[in-house]
Amino acid sequence: MPKIRIYDPAMCCATGVCGPSVDPELTRVATAIFLLEKKNVDISRYNLGSEPQAFIDEAKIQEVLNTQGTDALPAAIVDGELKVEGRYPTNEEFAQWANISVSELTKSETKSKGIELL
Repeated sequence: MPKIRIYDPAMCCATGVCGPSVDPELTRVATAIFLLEKKNVDISRYNLGSEPQAFIDEAKIQEVLNTQGTDALPAAIVDGELKVEGRYPTNEEFAQWANISVSELTKSETKSKGIELL
């Protein structure tokens, strides 16, 4: 099972899905992570504003932050390898890393299986 780590820029809350104007990209990522967790995928998400120690503990994130600054965030590390920087992974990338079908990360698939999303 892969180990997926997402490193977010500083946000107002853990998912960034809050406030009067929600970014649909953050909603997509939060949904994908939720569904991957339900499939017992080892995935964690860290917010620079509230969990800076996670950024300090990961040498590859330290390196990218030292060379590119916070513009390199969000970033994703899979099994210790930096896979994505400066953007969130696509659902296709999440599915590939977790070895599942991308259809398992779409709202239509979750509705048909009776999973209620926040």
